[in-house]
Amino acid sequence: MAKKKTKFMCSGCGYEAAKWMGRCPGCGEWNTMNEEVEIITKGPRGAFQHSSTTTKATPIINVQTQEETRIVTEMDEFNRVLGGGIVPGSLVLIGGDPGIGKSTLLLQVSALLSNQGKRVLYISGEESIRQTKLRAERLGVKSAELYIYSETNLEFLHQTIEEVQPKFVIVDSIQTVHHPEVTSAPGSVSQVRECTAELMRIAKTKNIAIFLVGHVTKEGQIAGPRLLEHMVDTVLYFEGERHHNHRILRSQKNRFGSTNEIAIFEMLQGGLKEVLNPSELFLQERSQGVAGSTIVASMEGTRPILVEIQSLVTPTSFNYPKRMATGVDQNRVQLLMAVLEKRMGMMLQAQDAYIKVAGGVKLDEPAIDLAVLTSIVSSFKDQAVRPTDCFIGEVGLTGEVRRVSRIEHRVQEAAKLGFKRAFIPVSNIGGWDYPAGIQVVGVETISDSLRQCFNDL
Repeated sequence: MAKKKTKFMCSGCGYEAAKWMGRCPGCGEWNTMNEEVEIITKGPRGAFQHSSTTTKATPIINVQTQEETRIVTEMDEFNRVLGGGIVPGSLVLIGGDPGIGKSTLLLQVSALLSNQGKRVLYISGEESIRQTKLRAERLGVKSAELYIYSETNLEFLHQTIEEVQPKFVIVDSIQTVHHPEVTSAPGSVSQVRECTAELMRIAKTKNIAIFLVGHVTKEGQIAGPRLLEHMVDTVLYFEGERHHNHRILRSQKNRFGSTNEIAIFEMLQGGLKEVLNPSELFLQERSQGVAGSTIVASMEGTRPILVEIQSLVTPTSFNYPKRMATGVDQNRVQLLMAVLEKRMGMMLQAQDAYIKVAGGVKLDEPAIDLAVLTSIVSSFKDQAVRPTDCFIGEVGLTGEVRRVSRIEHRVQEAAKLGFKRAFIPVSNIGGWDYPAGIQVVGVETISDSLRQCFNDL
């Protein structure tokens, strides 16, 4: 017999309760508890029915494995962030702000795959077939192996997949798909969970790579239950500033590759274009000979990127100085300014400080400390550093410059772009070959580094 059970579930975090509450105890949001009806099916003697399985428990030493063949597209940046290509049977979730370019990216990837002779099914729950066709014409997408389907009913989606027999399926978006046996509205926690579970079963049983587009909340998190990110194999976030043309596709979870990789694209009228050398993109408008500007060689996954850090330090007119940071952690900036006050004797208590990473990039690794600190000192002293200097190193609370990883890749990228001097931790000196044309300066403390940059320190 089927038994109905009424419960209340938060649309933001998935918290379940037996009665309605105005505020969710899980996430603290107001008016997010929605009523849902759960149908429980019992078998003989009241035992819950479970789906049968055709596999048996096997000792791990008896399991035969083989190298999984990845499908490589002609978009190298997309292959990089996935770990080398698309794994058949994988379930990939792509999230991002509205209008950031998620649908454009996946439509371009669909065209590249279909041009290789692989059948792709593009399912749009937010646009009609004609609207999708208009966007495809703008992007120059023409292929007989690319099928377009506009539907939100999961049963019809399953039937279409059985008929078309594609190798790749794109669902845009998962919040618009609904399961007919679930009574809640599309986009609710139950609908997103059940639809994702069914699509995951299709991907694994039919060895089809499925891409899901997910909406994000105002906090930047993917809408729906957190369980959604645990169910899929890969989670990608599409980031970018509305006032900049470049977009960053960042891997947050990847069962088949590294989670530190990023892909960089440039949004043009004809779609997204790969940026093969992002350092040139971020440095093409850099300020030279201006106080407060420094260059850091940061690592994003396995790729070194040179970025400009700008600082503006001015006397404050308030009792408490203002500290603002864009692209770097504000707490880390306050920590570095405290190190300067204690170890270098600089009176920064009466100074407002504004720090920004040019180009809209977000840096969160400790290797940028030395560049941020040098930028603050440059603006405070109103002395510009050499435009051919770059700074790499983590700064400790006692003023020491600590070792960083992958130093040789960082210095090679700086030498390739014409930099003549690189300040690195002294503990990173030795054990690798220095590139030609660049002087590697090992520094032990921040006073050693600042003394060689500025004359009066």
